[in-house]
Amino acid sequence: MRLQIAIEPSGRIFSADPDETILAAAIRQGVGLPYGCKDGACGSCKCKKLEGSVAHGPHQAKALSADEEAAGFVLTCCGVAQSDLVLESRQVTQAGAFAIRKMPSRVVSIERLSHDVIRLQMQLPANEPFLYHAGQYVEFILRDGVRRSYSMANASHRGPGLELHIRHMPGGKFTDHVFGAMKEKEIQRIEGPFGSFYLREDSEKPIVLLASGTGFAPIKALIEHMQFKGIVRPATLYWGGRRPQDLYMDAWVRSTLRDMPTLSYVPVVSDALPEDGWSGRSGFVHRAVLEDLPDLHAHQVYACGAPVVVDSARRDFCELAGLDEEAFYADSFITEADKAQP
Repeated sequence: MRLQIAIEPSGRIFSADPDETILAAAIRQGVGLPYGCKDGACGSCKCKKLEGSVAHGPHQAKALSADEEAAGFVLTCCGVAQSDLVLESRQVTQAGAFAIRKMPSRVVSIERLSHDVIRLQMQLPANEPFLYHAGQYVEFILRDGVRRSYSMANASHRGPGLELHIRHMPGGKFTDHVFGAMKEKEIQRIEGPFGSFYLREDSEKPIVLLASGTGFAPIKALIEHMQFKGIVRPATLYWGGRRPQDLYMDAWVRSTLRDMPTLSYVPVVSDALPEDGWSGRSGFVHRAVLEDLPDLHAHQVYACGAPVVVDSARRDFCELAGLDEEAFYADSFITEADKAQP
């Protein structure tokens, strides 16, 4: 028997099959609930249960603690409805989300951007355009059914292909292949678009774009989208890395600044060595935001990168700088190691 799930305050309603997660049911029916990893590891899909009962599958305590679950919060990515539900999720998107498709993709080029980052250019089938929001991601479906997720680093108008930034994770099933045996013209199977990380254009608030490492990829897509659409809201990019070479497209950002007068750029390095000759901002990237913008109540923040960076930014921006929690949009990059944590 299918169960009915209502989302407040948007009024969206959809149904879930027995043993189907809330998020899977929402995606299947085009209801845009917020989410990130889909593995119970990042907490991006957490929302408040107003009515009904939910049973959770395996998930990490950092994504949903026992106290939060007792207080009525649920993770839609691993929560299964046990009755009709009413949930509160203020970031739910309107009807008309782009269709999720499986398709073959061909490797067009493999370019080293740094010692541990490769830019993949992927060609898609020409018979039907692949539509997505800048900031969303695709999943590579490996031969054994395992999936790996990567954000598009180009806005859709820059297609029809996809640009992806892949950081090498030694021992990683997919990244070892990318940095080793992968060849041009190779065929990979992908599915997408996924994710609720994209620019909300119904606001005039100034924007903070926060990236760490290859979290820059979807931020780059957002910047391209803003430039293409003529969006002139003030925006500042804070991009953090351990060493200067981790800011692997610094030259691209500086070139883009010349064409986008409302965009500013603050590179931040946390562990520069003397031989790097670094004279710019140092420390944690989210702390640089707080130093420059101690009051964020009138801003929107789009943050992408390692979970520790995103989680620290969310906490400190809201608690210390007055950011509205509903104005913090995030995509945490979950690695194989992150997924394995209890």
